Amino acid sequence: MPLAIYVLALGVFSMVTSEFVVAGLMPQIADGLDVGIPQVGYLITAFAAAMAFGGPLLAAAMLRLPPKRALAVIFAIFLAGNVLAAAAPTYGAMFAARLVTGTASAAFLGLAISLSVRLAGPEVRGRAVSVALSGLMLGTLLGLPLSTLVGERYGWRAAFWAITALTVVAALVTVVGVPRMERAAEDKGGVRGELGVFRKPRLWVVMSTSTLIIGATFSAFSYLNPILTEVTGFSTGSVPPLLIAYGAATVVGNYVVGRLADRWTLGVLLTGLVLNTFFLAGFALLAHLPVPAVLFMLGIGLVGVTMNPAMAARVQRVGNAGPLVNTVHSSFITLGVMIGSSLGGAAIPSYGMRAPVWIGAGLAVLGLVSLVPDVRARRRAGRAGRVTASRPVLRSDEGSDVPQVPEVVRM
Repeated sequence: MPLAIYVLALGVFSMVTSEFVVAGLMPQIADGLDVGIPQVGYLITAFAAAMAFGGPLLAAAMLRLPPKRALAVIFAIFLAGNVLAAAAPTYGAMFAARLVTGTASAAFLGLAISLSVRLAGPEVRGRAVSVALSGLMLGTLLGLPLSTLVGERYGWRAAFWAITALTVVAALVTVVGVPRMERAAEDKGGVRGELGVFRKPRLWVVMSTSTLIIGATFSAFSYLNPILTEVTGFSTGSVPPLLIAYGAATVVGNYVVGRLADRWTLGVLLTGLVLNTFFLAGFALLAHLPVPAVLFMLGIGLVGVTMNPAMAARVQRVGNAGPLVNTVHSSFITLGVMIGSSLGGAAIPSYGMRAPVWIGAGLAVLGLVSLVPDVRARRRAGRAGRVTASRPVLRSDEGSDVPQVPEVVRM
């Protein structure tokens, strides 16, 4: 893989860490801004909503710029938002900062995925996307616990300043490490040209599958902490190491899926959803038993968000590898986060802490259903290929091989 893709992964890591830091420092931020925990929770929602709706708008605005310049502009916007968050005097200022950083994060992610495919080549797009998205997995594994540690020791504002410093480093490395490139062919038609691909109904169906995959995972992941403490019986101090283990599982799963996604895209998604349904159902049934609960939790980490490379490869084949398509796809992924976490939270008061995990299993089943048309199309294509291969072959005048077809078909 080209070094530039690892450079892009560093940028993804810095932005994902900024996304997660609020979840790790909710009590400190609530005290510092003199608001309640629910209000701090809205800061997470604001970031996700900005990714879902603001990201595509910013990505569209960047289409006329060369990729490297677009990256620099997005970094500048993200830095401005992160500085505002670190220095926010009021809750309103913090809310605005989260909108800015969420918008920039989604646009960066879409552009990073697009550039990764261009740098590595479409024949290894799955591997390229997995490398770029390793920043996402490492944000879960390292970014969240490290930013939480800094915030607990030096205050929540220090955590945002540390992320700001990390982002400056990522921006400088990007300026040096990412080569100057012309706009991709699909970008040169401008916004109107790239919007044309969204007229394909199948593209929306394919992106909806991604929503269901991520929704299934985040319905459980969003509530791992209270499930592990209130249902499984782990102490509060045991949860961070368990979440780090979960993050390590996502890193492993991302690597494996990246290796398989190019050649067996549909098979990877089918297998991942079947396994995730099994792991989610098992976690819901046996969450009261420590050993099975941990094993099923790690299983969810292996086959949940790690489907991203296969999801991206599928979307790009139906649409294209341009930044706008990838950013809209990331919006559908973020929508999955919002749907999974909100449905899970709404079910807890009536059905208990296991309810979000059962909802996750249900969303995974819906994800499998959404793949049925592709499976049927693959089977039809396979049967057609076998029929064609079984026909006698005639040598045409030009010397090419053509299948012999019945006279009634030749009209």
